[in-house]
Amino acid sequence: QVQLVESGGGLVQAGGSLRLSCAASGSVGNIYAMGWYRQAPGKQRELVAEITGYGTLNYADSVKGRFAVSRDNAKSTLYLQMNSLKPEDTAVYYCNAHYRVTTESENSWGQGTQVTVSA
Repeated sequence: QVQLVESGGGLVQAGGSLRLSCAASGSVGNIYAMGWYRQAPGKQRELVAEITGYGTLNYADSVKGRFAVSRDNAKSTLYLQMNSLKPEDTAVYYCNAHYRVTTESENSWGQGTQVTVSA
């Protein structure tokens, strides 16, 4: 099992920055991919950024050039640096991890952290 805890959300003015953190615990050695998703009120959860099992970084078009995802394996922590924030970035941000259990792949989610960007 893998447990995820997000932190770093808050209220920021448009143009500002925030850094989200996602601390993983449990079977962290079995994690092979991690990512950030977000869900705004009335909308579906969407991928924001991810680090795949091959180390590839993928970003939603809406955040390219503004957000950066990184992972510190020594600390078992995933980060999301968010710059030039816009009101449309307002959402609950969730951390996600894919990990192996024997030959199966499992999926774990954090509880989410609120990001609110004021105009």
